[in-house]
Amino acid sequence: MPSAPANETNDSARTANRVMALLALAALINYVDRGNLSIAAPMLEDELGLSARQLGILLSSFFWTYTLFLPVSGWLADRFDVKWVMACGFLLWSGATAATGGLHAFAALLAARLILGVGETVAYPCYARALVRHVPEVGRGFANALIAAGVGCGPALGTFFGGNLMARYGWRPFFVVLGVLSMAWLIPWLAWMPRGETAVSHVQKSRVGFFELLEQRSMWGTCGGLFGANYVLYFEITWLPFYLVRERHFSMGTMAKIGGIGYLCYSAAAVVFGWISDRWIAAGGTPTAVRKTFAGAGAGSAGVLLLGCALASPKISVLLLLLAFAAGGMCGSNIWAITQTLAGPKMAGRWAGVQNFFGNFAGIIAPAVTGFVVDYTGRFFLAFVIMAVVAMLAAISYIFVIGPVQEVVWEPLGH
Repeated sequence: MPSAPANETNDSARTANRVMALLALAALINYVDRGNLSIAAPMLEDELGLSARQLGILLSSFFWTYTLFLPVSGWLADRFDVKWVMACGFLLWSGATAATGGLHAFAALLAARLILGVGETVAYPCYARALVRHVPEVGRGFANALIAAGVGCGPALGTFFGGNLMARYGWRPFFVVLGVLSMAWLIPWLAWMPRGETAVSHVQKSRVGFFELLEQRSMWGTCGGLFGANYVLYFEITWLPFYLVRERHFSMGTMAKIGGIGYLCYSAAAVVFGWISDRWIAAGGTPTAVRKTFAGAGAGSAGVLLLGCALASPKISVLLLLLAFAAGGMCGSNIWAITQTLAGPKMAGRWAGVQNFFGNFAGIIAPAVTGFVVDYTGRFFLAFVIMAVVAMLAAISYIFVIGPVQEVVWEPLGH
C-alpha cells in the first residue's frame, strides 16, 4: 500500500529527531560535568586545604582516563548495541559527578575524576555510531551542529548558573543534585532509542581492526584536524578567564559575561553553519567540498582571529574573540560529520574513538604549553602565536590530508 512507505519515512524522521535531541542534551550535560570542578576549585581549595599542585592534578586527571579509554569505548560502540553502551557510560559519569559531592579526601576526589573520564569516553563514539545509523548525509551537518551547540552551552551554563548556585548553596549540593538529575536523561533514551541494525548505509560486515583503520590517510587527517580544533577550545576553556582578567584587566563579572557570550556564539554558529552545510549538499554540493570548506575555514580563522585578539585594543579584542568562538562553531558543526561519512555504520565507533584519542591530547598539551610560555615570557602573546599555528595546521589537515569525504570501502568478511 502507498501509505506504508510514508509511515516508515515519518517514523524514521521522528526517530532521527529524537536521537539528535537526546544526543545534543547529552553533550550539554557532558561538558557541564567535565567543567564543574574548575568552577568549584576555589571552594575546594578553601574547604579541603588543597594545594595548587593538587588542584592541577584533579583538573587534568579527567583527561588521563578519558584519552586512554577512548579506543576501548569506540570498539564497544561498534561491537555492542549503542543504546546500552551509551546508557552504561552515562550512568557511570553521572554517578561519579553525584558521588563527588560527598567526598572529603584528595585520593577519593581523584578516583571520582578518573571514573568520570572513563564514563564520558562513550559519548563521541556513540554519537557517531547513532548518527551514522539513523541520520542521512544531508542531515548530519545539522545533527552534529546540535551536539556542538551542546558542547558550547555546557560551559556557558556551567559558568553562568553553576557558579551562582555554588555560591548560594555550596559546591557539594550542586554536584549531588546535578549528578542525580542528569540520570533522568536515561528515561527517554531507553524509551526512544531504537535497537537493531536499521541504518541509512548498507555496507557489509567488516573484519577491519584498528591497524587497518590506522592505514587510512583520512584517519590521520581527521586526527590532526581535531587536535588543532581542540587545542583552540581547551585554551579557551582553561586559560581564557585568566587572560581576560590578568592581561586585559577585565573584572571577574565582565570576564564571566564575555566567556559565557563567547560559548553561546559558538553554539549559535554551529547550528547556523550546520544547517547551511546540509542545505548546500541538498542543493548539489558534494560532502567533500562542503564539509572540508566549513571545517578548514572554521579551524583556520579561529586561530587567526584569536591572534588578532592578542594584538588589538581591548574593545576590538572582545569582538575578535567572539568571532573566534563563532568560527570554532563553524568548524565544530562539520568535523564529526566528516568522520561519520568516512567510517560508515560499521566503523563509526572505532574511528571516532581513535580520532578522539589523538585529538584529546590537546587537552593535556595546550594548557601545559600555555602555562609554560606565560611563565617564561610573562605575556600571552607567544601562546596565541603557537595556537594560531596549530589552528592553521588543523585547517591544512582538513583540506589537504583528508581524502574524498565518502564511505571507505572496508574489506568484507570472507575476503
